[in-house]
Amino acid sequence: MTGETRKRNTNPLDRPITVPSLLRYTFPSILMMVVMSLYTVVDGTFVSRLIGTDAFSAVNIVYPLTSLMIGLGAMFGSGITAIAAMKLGEGKREEANRNLTFIALFAGVLGIVLAILCLVFLRPILRFLGADDSIMGYCRDYAFPLCFFIPANILQMLFLTVYAADGKPYIGLIVTAVGGVANALFDYVLMVPAKLGIAGAAIATGIGYAIPTVFGVAWFLFHRGGNLRFRKPTFDARVLGKTLANGSSELVTNLSASVTTFLFNLILMRTAGPDGVAAVSILFYIDFVLLAIGLGYSMGVAPLFGYFYGSGRPDKSAKLYRFSILFCAAVSVVTTAGAILFAGPLASIFAPANSAVYRMATEGLRIYAVSYLFKVFNTFTSAMFTAFGNGKISAILSFLRTLVFLVAALFGLAALFGLTGVWCATPAAEFAAVLLSLFFTLRAKKTYFRARPENQDSSLPQNPPAST
Repeated sequence: MTGETRKRNTNPLDRPITVPSLLRYTFPSILMMVVMSLYTVVDGTFVSRLIGTDAFSAVNIVYPLTSLMIGLGAMFGSGITAIAAMKLGEGKREEANRNLTFIALFAGVLGIVLAILCLVFLRPILRFLGADDSIMGYCRDYAFPLCFFIPANILQMLFLTVYAADGKPYIGLIVTAVGGVANALFDYVLMVPAKLGIAGAAIATGIGYAIPTVFGVAWFLFHRGGNLRFRKPTFDARVLGKTLANGSSELVTNLSASVTTFLFNLILMRTAGPDGVAAVSILFYIDFVLLAIGLGYSMGVAPLFGYFYGSGRPDKSAKLYRFSILFCAAVSVVTTAGAILFAGPLASIFAPANSAVYRMATEGLRIYAVSYLFKVFNTFTSAMFTAFGNGKISAILSFLRTLVFLVAALFGLAALFGLTGVWCATPAAEFAAVLLSLFFTLRAKKTYFRARPENQDSSLPQNPPAST
């Protein structure tokens, strides 16, 4: 047995496809996303309870800007994770390390440039996002401190994604939990004793970004026990292009979320005023929490698809896919039922019971909840194609699902049914998207999931083409 074969056999990505094994591997990523979503809820709760619903609406107005930065981090992270996992499967560890270092440096520099641009053009950006005179002050006070943390926001998402390919998914959970506790603690300290108001909430959020970023840099610089670490980088336009292409679906998803959040805000501001914006803000906060399990599983399992693809074992990818479908179906049903049954208590976290905002949010969540029957599967399918290096299909799915279908449903159903139509838009868009996800998956079945004859040596890399 060669040294390289021994290395691969001890690689944490090279694991049996069994329920206990997969749950052990993906659980840290699932819990990481749950923790991240909960401390986002803590932010919203502090702002809405200590300042008011106008300030809460301002946070939602600024959200598209934050979502863009998260999308960039997710794009770089998922793109380089797919490349690194496949190269690890091919036995090219040093090449994977150099690629990771280059992409991390590129993302950090881009974050600095974007931070400067946002600081210079902040007021026009906020106007474009829909801030009117009644909440412009809140929007500026919240957005200005966050601009300084844009590089950390991008890098923390990159690192949180890469930990799974490093064979240490629990590290992401630990640093996310530490960042979340720090965020909640500084929310209280900066908003109550220090009396910094909504700016204090923004600084606390930035601290929550900075902690995982600093740890991530230290981890990949000094840790020796994982698959990946920083090495001397070389500029590689091909790797950058592949990273952007592979991770484009994550950027498309977050860019689309920015656009659709803006459109939701615009329509609801016209039809229901700031209370309507506050109500949809509550839905988006709750949506992040309820989707966290599906997002975490997709993030955790993606490096396994990439590794098996790189090592030429589509039979293991097929078995992993079957398990994933069962997992997504179970999570979808439980999430939908929970959102419908507990819509009132969930809405009351952010708004006083029986207030106008509470009533709108409760009614909206009970309709919006139907989308979870399809959303978890759509999220997983997009992540899976990214892991296979097929950024084209992943981006098409994300673009149609989160922008084209949703915008068409939003304007069409809102015109026909008013406020009820707004709440129905996401379930309608997700239903259309699940049909597309099934189509692409069936079309790609022979490429990615064709099982090998038993007498064929599955240890030999046999990479199928990256497109269908």
